Amino acid sequence: MNKTILIVDDEESICQTLEGILADEGYETVAAGSGEEALRVVEEELPNLVLLDIWLPGMDGIDVLKAIKGSYPQVQVVMMSGHGTIETAVKATKLGAFDFIEKPLSIEKVILAVNNALAIAGLEEENLLL
Repeated sequence: MNKTILIVDDEESICQTLEGILADEGYETVAAGSGEEALRVVEEELPNLVLLDIWLPGMDGIDVLKAIKGSYPQVQVVMMSGHGTIETAVKATKLGAFDFIEKPLSIEKVILAVNNALAIAGLEEENLLL
């Protein structure tokens, strides 16, 4: 079964680029352009992973992260930002983000973060079944 990744970014070009990269790696993708839309998609699709931009119109990425982790703690979240600070990255990690990637995005870093997050999610799922 293919893993599903939700890409949340208000820049359509970033969503399209990530969709192409992740499709080439064999992942199913769905995109959302706002925090509110992302939460609807998480509820409907329950993706395995969310790539989440910090700066979004309306509800920001940190608030979306809190909502996802509050209701769906098994969903891994990797934060993305072109304006990130160390404080923001630490805050996101404390709130449950698996990783924090800076823009401009490196294909290698994205693939590494995605693969690592999904591997950890798989191990956590296996532990629950023991």
